[in-house]
Amino acid sequence: MEESEPLLTVKAEERRLNGGCRWSTHTLDSNTVEDFRRKLKYFFMNPCEKYRARGRKPWKLMLQIIKIIIITAQLVSFGLSNKMMAMFKEDNLMTFRHLFLEGFKDHRQGNYALYTKTDVYDHVYYIMDRYTSLQNLTLGNLAYERVNGEYTPLSICQVLYENVTLDPGRDTFDIDPHIKKDCISIYPVQPDSTGLATKVNFSLDFNRLLSVNISFSLKTINLQTVRHHELPDCYAFHVMIIFDNHAHSGKINVDVDNDVRIYECRDWNMEGSSGKIDFLLLSFDSVVVLACLASLILCSRSIIRGIQLQFEFNIFFHAYYNKIVTWSERMEFVNGWYIFIIISDTMTITGSMLKIGIQTKFLTSYDICSILLGTATMLVWIGVIRYLCFFQKYNILILTLRAAFPNVIRFCCCAAVIYLGYCFCGWIVLGPYHDKFRTFDKVTECLFSLINGDDMFGTFLRMRDKSYMVWLFSRLYLYTFISLFIYMVLSLFIALITDTYETIKVSLSNPYTSCIMP
Repeated sequence: MEESEPLLTVKAEERRLNGGCRWSTHTLDSNTVEDFRRKLKYFFMNPCEKYRARGRKPWKLMLQIIKIIIITAQLVSFGLSNKMMAMFKEDNLMTFRHLFLEGFKDHRQGNYALYTKTDVYDHVYYIMDRYTSLQNLTLGNLAYERVNGEYTPLSICQVLYENVTLDPGRDTFDIDPHIKKDCISIYPVQPDSTGLATKVNFSLDFNRLLSVNISFSLKTINLQTVRHHELPDCYAFHVMIIFDNHAHSGKINVDVDNDVRIYECRDWNMEGSSGKIDFLLLSFDSVVVLACLASLILCSRSIIRGIQLQFEFNIFFHAYYNKIVTWSERMEFVNGWYIFIIISDTMTITGSMLKIGIQTKFLTSYDICSILLGTATMLVWIGVIRYLCFFQKYNILILTLRAAFPNVIRFCCCAAVIYLGYCFCGWIVLGPYHDKFRTFDKVTECLFSLINGDDMFGTFLRMRDKSYMVWLFSRLYLYTFISLFIYMVLSLFIALITDTYETIKVSLSNPYTSCIMP
């Protein structure tokens, strides 16, 4: 008998409430009832039981096993490529810092900052000179960017207030907060770049100055991919050096950042390369997409059949027992693992399409692709638990999680209220005196680290030289937080899980216990 074959046909008027409280009477013969019971029993069997009952091969199970293998292989391949790209970007960013920041050290303590006007001018002119003589300095294959045959210039822009008059001695000021930007351009190829700093007419008004933004574009080729039998990529770096004076505190922070555009080189030739590796990678990604699409269709079909059977069961239960099926009972027909697999397949298909776009150089969304493929692979491996829970001794994890989940959520909501209270309090009181509490997100990270055993002495020590009142408050604050969350909240949380585990362990002694989500 096919699963989708309806066993019951009840008129629409017989499925409606009569007077809001009673169903109409419907007579079912014993054969129909027995057939429907067998159908229900078969629906809730796992793949192994279905194979033993009717010899039905577990196609979805075999497809999921194949998916785990090919998706993991795809992730490893993309991970190696992504690693090379990320390392190349980081290495070039460090190169730019050493090339254009005078006296830069890899392990400098604190921010790179300037404190005198002379230092600011010297650094700006230093960047100009280094940029114009880049070809004679760099160890890499960096080159200036050209657009329509013309070199793109180095741009120096100062962002400043429209007008500022300050007299701190008399406690007076006059500020026009409107912002203006003044820029100059310097081209990399000059007839005589010697003494460029003395030829450029450039001056800064530090009272009005908000920032100095220096930007330029450089191009290079990533040759690391050759070692992995991949064609090299061309990179365009848009480098930005920012002198930040928004605070007007006498300290100008300097930072280097870059935006990267990755594209296929226009004219290339690599000995021994026929593009076979690229073709195989694209073919493999296409196989992954097709496998996930087949899995998506099969799981969607199973969910639809489950919903259809749920409606049949609702009619049967009313007609035979004269009762209404509860919502929780109806949801037993919707297999949560299938929804889990559908989400994973959707993310894998989307990530694989992005990966194909990256390999063909139409896209450069490495971050989005890595998030999709990484999350999808994680979900696929978590889905293995479904097949382990076919065996009674292996399904205790999923049973414990399922049983403890409602209580855990309620417990976490109560704990989160207390946690947020401590976060807000620490941010507003200790923020001005301790860098771990300077912003709200840092406070949440710091307190969460303390719960998980972070070094508490360092946190205490940093407050020792502050005002006595703040020092005393910090002790009271940290001692109460640590005592409350480590000794009480975490202990209660562990006890909650342990109690559920012991209950499930006792229930597993019942030979009829089966996995909650077959």
